[in-house]
Amino acid sequence: MNFLIDNNLAPSLALHLINAGHHACHVREMVLHHASDEAIFEHAAQHQRVIISQDTDFGTILASRRVRLPSVILFRCTRRSADSLGPILLANLPAVVGDLESGSLVVIDDTSVRVRRLPLL
Repeated sequence: MNFLIDNNLAPSLALHLINAGHHACHVREMVLHHASDEAIFEHAAQHQRVIISQDTDFGTILASRRVRLPSVILFRCTRRSADSLGPILLANLPAVVGDLESGSLVVIDDTSVRVRRLPLL
């Protein structure tokens, strides 16, 4: 899968995904670190990337646009370092990969993983 990691997460989170065989880049690599959430969303849609963020604004964008893609993984965990989030993401990714490919908002918190199919209504 192809992932785009938002500015509110460490660039090193991409390394966890790359080491697991995925394509991942941080918004800084794409020179989008000063871009609006809307611009990041558009970039992810155009390049078929799943957005990974802690910013709930991406859920708002999904709800207002009522689109099926791009999918968004939203972290709501108390632990925020890439070394903490990377293993959590990789442990849960196999269970949600089909949902992400079809279009979903996946929320990962300290105790659960919730999936909402897109478009959000």
